[in-house]
Amino acid sequence: METTQQAGEPGAAERRRRELLEAADRVVLRDGPKASMNAIAAEAGITKPILYRHFGDKAGLYQALAVRHTDALLDSLRAALDAPAERRSRVESTLDTYLAAIEARPQVYRFLMHPAEDSHAAERGFDVGLHSAPLLRRLGEELADVIGERVDLGPGGERLARIWGHGIVGMMHAAGDWWLGERPCDRAELVAGLTDLLWGRLATAGNRVDGPGF
Repeated sequence: METTQQAGEPGAAERRRRELLEAADRVVLRDGPKASMNAIAAEAGITKPILYRHFGDKAGLYQALAVRHTDALLDSLRAALDAPAERRSRVESTLDTYLAAIEARPQVYRFLMHPAEDSHAAERGFDVGLHSAPLLRRLGEELADVIGERVDLGPGGERLARIWGHGIVGMMHAAGDWWLGERPCDRAELVAGLTDLLWGRLATAGNRVDGPGF
């Protein structure tokens, strides 16, 4: 039986939380949006009340999983943006990184972005949209920061960088969601089409003189 963290074990709670998130990941990979607290507790070898003790409810568990996967995605996107390549290649690589991530783990993506139509009665009130919107906003703000620090957008550049950041994330999300569901083309064709759509002013804007370049 799980016990309260003892004095002298400052990392025990953090390790246990990580283990429970890994168990939740395994269930989500298997069940997607249908993943339930009961199934996750069973996978972790604990009772549901203990799972609630760590995360509160499904919304708390969802938030923890969302942070875990968003952090990993942001690390990958930053690596693509920082790669030593021409600007268009980095734009393509960044778009491809996002699409490759949702393609590799579609069940995780669907869990984070789509509710299950046949959720268990106890979890039916869970509003995935209430929790997924902040993820997209976070991605938009992160991309806006990258654009703002690298690209010279002239007067009002900070505001325009935020417009671009959130607009690009919205485009990636909407196009990626459609593509993942219908698979109307291969990933490379989608990346090329989205890059063409973005290229316009991004192709002609200069780098900020005090920035790392883009």
